[in-house]
Amino acid sequence: MGKKRKRVERVEATNEPAPKKQNSSTDPPPGVHHYQSVEEVPWDIQKYWNQGYSIFSKYDDGIWMTDDSWYEVTHESVANTIAQHVAEAVPPGRPIIFDVMCGVGGNTIAFALSGKWKRVYAIEKDESTLRCAQHNAEIYGVADRITWLKGDCLKLLGLDGGEMDEQARSFNTLASKLGVIFASPPWGGPGYRDAEIFDLELMQPYSFSYLYESFKKLSPSVALYLPRTSDLRQIAKHVGEDKKNQIVHYCTRGSSRALCAYLGDWSPLKLGNL
Repeated sequence: MGKKRKRVERVEATNEPAPKKQNSSTDPPPGVHHYQSVEEVPWDIQKYWNQGYSIFSKYDDGIWMTDDSWYEVTHESVANTIAQHVAEAVPPGRPIIFDVMCGVGGNTIAFALSGKWKRVYAIEKDESTLRCAQHNAEIYGVADRITWLKGDCLKLLGLDGGEMDEQARSFNTLASKLGVIFASPPWGGPGYRDAEIFDLELMQPYSFSYLYESFKKLSPSVALYLPRTSDLRQIAKHVGEDKKNQIVHYCTRGSSRALCAYLGDWSPLKLGNL
């Protein structure tokens, strides 16, 4: 994209209206950035710079990112497709979704934009990252559809094995009775790309088996966003080889970006739009 983003080229190609300028006077908190040229970007994440509009189509409107989020966030087209699939396959009587590791808001915003959910609950333990998600949701006009929670999702949902406080009991009950769980957990940094078959037990700080065993206590409908090279045998082993579950690869520009494992109680996914 050159040294500086040339939005006009993108507008001409897509016939989109001219982008709005960021109208917020609030400066990003420490560790949060809205880079406007590649020279501002740390060298080790510069390769993600050209993906900016794929990550957030409204990047020029003032999207906030942490440096880690450049390789952690779900790209917008993938997030929107996942949101559509989750909305179509959710079992009856579960009108609330918990995005329990929301990051800078890629999936959370897509869930809110889908219009499917009575409420979207977004949990993030890092304060700067959560500020990004809240700010980005405002840019997309959906912040009022989301309840934001700061903290470790397992503790907030009463799944850490400790004594639950009143708030944890409330969220635990809400999720158990009415919720589905979506999680895009940390994969341990960009090094996961080097693995021909990714060992899901190496995810940090929580392994796949620990997350799945925890979340299934809370809801019969769990969706986990995982590396595209994930070891499917590990998923089958922990979920139960005799059970039918759905695993979908999501692609951008003709190549797999990641996969999502729909575990437990989901209707058959409609994949004709992939």
